[in-house]
Amino acid sequence: MTILVTGGAGYIGSHIVNELVDRGESVVVLDNLSTGFGDTVPAMAQLVVGDIGDGALVEKLLSEHRVQAIVHLAASSVVPDSVANPLGYYSNNTAGSLVLLKAAVQAGVKYFVFSSTAAVYGNPQTPLVGEDLIPRPMSPYGASKLMTERMLQDAGLACSLKYVVLRYFNVAGADPKLRTGQSTRAATHLIKVAVQAALGARDSMAIFGTDYPTPDGTCIRDYIHVSDLVSAHVEALGYLRKGGASTLMNCGYGHGYSVRDVVDTVKRVSGLDFEVKMQPRRAGDPAAIVADVRNIRRILSWTPAHDDLETIVRHALSWEQKLLARTPRALSG
Repeated sequence: MTILVTGGAGYIGSHIVNELVDRGESVVVLDNLSTGFGDTVPAMAQLVVGDIGDGALVEKLLSEHRVQAIVHLAASSVVPDSVANPLGYYSNNTAGSLVLLKAAVQAGVKYFVFSSTAAVYGNPQTPLVGEDLIPRPMSPYGASKLMTERMLQDAGLACSLKYVVLRYFNVAGADPKLRTGQSTRAATHLIKVAVQAALGARDSMAIFGTDYPTPDGTCIRDYIHVSDLVSAHVEALGYLRKGGASTLMNCGYGHGYSVRDVVDTVKRVSGLDFEVKMQPRRAGDPAAIVADVRNIRRILSWTPAHDDLETIVRHALSWEQKLLARTPRALSG
């Protein structure tokens, strides 16, 4: 079985591709390299530079490689950017996914694992967010992902395509073997930004909002190590191959940390101090969002191996040090 991984040269995608190749899978990567890096794709996987919105290209890939499963990660994913450029996000995330999904159905693809997001929930007024909560996205990013979920659900009802939707919470860390990690120069991920500040690649970092209704006034998020997220994808694919029914599941740990918690942990793990500036809230940021993970643990028997904030930070720090050693000032942006 050949697996097509869209966005497979990106942060999360490259980790998934490495794991699939390690397991002996035949993998084709489709990535436009707008935020991904070709050198993170292992040699045993075939990289095709192109866009999911290119229907002719997608149809050709599915046919030539006899693709039976798609892991779909390609997307724009910065919440504030989506607020500033909503139509761009709907075009790339929703319209592009429609082209991909249409080609998949026509080609008879059997299995589809979709990278969705906790942003579909909006600003939930509950300690733990379950999959049965009515989605109320606060940003075009979250809305664009929710629209794709709905298209996938409707397509699954109309044909034989089976799918798993994985709603990511906050992904962080890096491959423990340091084969790949978060390499985007202008990344906005909190842990990456804090680690860059600790290493001097940024003059400082900002905390956006200190007046949220949380214990220390800063946002609370459920941080999941990227390697544990990878294992969820692999388990989801195995579940579908064994005849599992289409479903959606949260991907998190079920507990959260505030922005201040993360900053303090980065300082402690790195042994380095750095300037932290207080800024106003950003548009589209909920106060707190933590996953109810009972479904993924029950359905996939998924057990995370890196559920520890210090471990996540340590791996992120090691990756940034590798980037800095390879290309001085590569961390800036």
